[in-house]
Amino acid sequence: MTAVEQDPAVVAKAEMVNSARWLKNWNPEDQENWDHRLAWRTLWITTFTLLLSFSTWFLVSAIAPKLQGLGFQVTNDQLYWLAAMPGLAGGLLRLVWTFLPPMVGTRRLVTFSTLLLVIPLVGWFFALQNPATPYWVLMGLAFLAGIGGGNFSGFMPSTSYFFPRAKQGTALGIQAGIGNFGVSVVQLLTPWLIGFAMVGSSLTYTAAGKAPTQLWIQNAALVYIPFVFAGALLAWFMLRSVPIISTLKQQRDIFKNKHTWIMTAMYMMTFGTFSGFAAQFGLLIKNQYGAFPGAPDPLKYLFLGALVGSVTRIAFGPLADKFGGAVWTTVSGLGIAASLIFTSLYVVPTSVEQFTPFLWGMLAIFFFAGIGNASTFKQMPMIFQPRQAGGVIGWTSAIAAFGPFIFGVLISIVTPRPFYIGVAVFCLICVGLNVFYYERKHAEVPC
Repeated sequence: MTAVEQDPAVVAKAEMVNSARWLKNWNPEDQENWDHRLAWRTLWITTFTLLLSFSTWFLVSAIAPKLQGLGFQVTNDQLYWLAAMPGLAGGLLRLVWTFLPPMVGTRRLVTFSTLLLVIPLVGWFFALQNPATPYWVLMGLAFLAGIGGGNFSGFMPSTSYFFPRAKQGTALGIQAGIGNFGVSVVQLLTPWLIGFAMVGSSLTYTAAGKAPTQLWIQNAALVYIPFVFAGALLAWFMLRSVPIISTLKQQRDIFKNKHTWIMTAMYMMTFGTFSGFAAQFGLLIKNQYGAFPGAPDPLKYLFLGALVGSVTRIAFGPLADKFGGAVWTTVSGLGIAASLIFTSLYVVPTSVEQFTPFLWGMLAIFFFAGIGNASTFKQMPMIFQPRQAGGVIGWTSAIAAFGPFIFGVLISIVTPRPFYIGVAVFCLICVGLNVFYYERKHAEVPC
């Protein structure tokens, strides 16, 4: 990955920057001179900060099921919109972050993007202590939580610059998988964190058939703030930037390539499904099964979907490196479609006993989405040249980040069963594209 593909003015700019912050030469395909220690150090730091980003992004999904019981005046439809808003913001901000890595460099991008997470975290800390907080304020804070989603499109391309193509499936699988695990972290820890005093006052939580309890729901935001500062400091002092620098105008060439749009559909199928259902999973449990006697507590199951998807993404990164990404993308699409059709049978339940097959169906969706999240990130570096691959990774991630918003809006305006069937049909269309362009014997770009 060298500066050869850039124009002379850009190369000159790269050579003028401080060598303590920018590497003068960097070519990971040259195995004899590839600094693997720097590459892996970059991976672990950006992965840690990406995990914090995802925890911030999906904070709303972890607290939304409790808001009504704490006295916040919000309807079920408003809760769907509240959980959807970080997805809208994450998608919009990823459109910006997509083009930043070669413009500002890995070091500055990761440092300052991580620091921005403090804004929504502090905002939620104060807002959650007052049930009279207006709905528009909650929506504004939900939008700001999308900063965590935007970071993905900057961090992932930045990391891809440091690894040779043969290892990018593994490296990006690790980073994205552990980063996605931030969803499970916030959804798993929140029920425990809000049960004891840290800083601030408590609220009384009431639910049908249960005794009132005191909750410190602001802890769900407070606990991440010191880790965000630690991540920013690590990035500032330990990261470097590679001499891949280009202007916004130069980067727009990815939109002239049809494969950019095909891979955008593929990643919408995989990560769009993962993020969309991860954001709405708790509310689906609450709204579809909450009226039955002995109804399941959404927060006890909420984290499982993201956990399954994240672990699967990590596990299948090396498999995508070994066998290629296209075959696993096909497996992913077919698996998601079949799981959606199965789960659709239990989204309009007649008894609480139907929750078990519903849960297993949802976990199957997350599992197959995790496979595709890994395989598509193997495909993109193989289809595009290094600079373009970074831009395409950022762009496809930006569009797929709208998953929580799209899923939330559609679930709130249509009945669940047609929604599930519609997503299954979309997956089958994507599988057809993948087989035709990337997997079949005489495919245009075998990968």
